[in-house]
Amino acid sequence: MAICDTCGNDYDKAFQVVMGDRRGTYDSFECAIQAMAPTCAHCQCRIIGHGAEHDGTMYCCAHCATQAGVKGMEDRV
Repeated sequence: MAICDTCGNDYDKAFQVVMGDRRGTYDSFECAIQAMAPTCAHCQCRIIGHGAEHDGTMYCCAHCATQAGVKGMEDRV
């Protein structure tokens, strides 16, 4: 069995996620998301999808980017 890096659970169905040079062992997608997903610079939610990026700053959506002062970002064109 393997121990989850987020919650410490010793679980027989744990899995590993590799993202660039980061690696972690998790017992659920919830724990993997908590540990690995970027956070929106405006609302601080975890970005599960593509999100929106401007000058190296990540946002969960165009609305949050606009609220943070980014011009010209749209969710739909």
